[in-house]
Amino acid sequence: MKKMLIAIMSLMLTLPIMAQYGRPRTMTGSRYGYYHQPPRHHSHTDTYFGLRIGGSFATVSSDDPYLDGGSLRAGLNVGAVVGLQIAPQTPVYFETGLSYVEKGGEGNNNGAKFTYGLNYLEMPLVLKYNAVTSSGLCIQPYLGGYLAVGVGGKIKDFGNRHAYSSFDDVGFKRFDGGIKVGCGIQYDYLYAEVGYDFGLSNISHDYFDTSRTGALYATIGINF
Repeated sequence: MKKMLIAIMSLMLTLPIMAQYGRPRTMTGSRYGYYHQPPRHHSHTDTYFGLRIGGSFATVSSDDPYLDGGSLRAGLNVGAVVGLQIAPQTPVYFETGLSYVEKGGEGNNNGAKFTYGLNYLEMPLVLKYNAVTSSGLCIQPYLGGYLAVGVGGKIKDFGNRHAYSSFDDVGFKRFDGGIKVGCGIQYDYLYAEVGYDFGLSNISHDYFDTSRTGALYATIGINF
């Protein structure tokens, strides 16, 4: 955990430096605020790379009261993305990448606190529309899906003073997927977004009960 926090702090410190010494804004490209006036010889598709860091506020909705975590659980959301323009001179991009996302939930079991962490490696698969304002600010709504695999997390029963892996046989399945929707805002190289993951996969091992994740997230970062 200490190594992860050090890496996050280093990334946050380098964001302004990378934004300052990246490519100049005079370059043509929709993400720089000049899509509406492309040069006549522009015929190639645009590609960008991005770094993201922020937080998520997650819950788990389950038919099983033991696994239902209705209270929000805060966690980390950090990753990298790549976007590819669908066609030349078209303000629509396909974006994917890889993020480490901490989800989960909190509840009560027989009056005692009950928490579980669900930590995933998540791959977004979204279409993003890039709308450029007259001031150079880019509004970027997006819609698509995500796939995720669980890589860690603990279920903690404070009443029984017992903890075990979130992804063992009495916990949750490792694989998750669903709908991702949100909106980003970009100015120059700086980027911020807010979105929501609607889990569609049943991550419960029980055939008679269903459990699904949900997470509101907010991140900041850069595109270059």
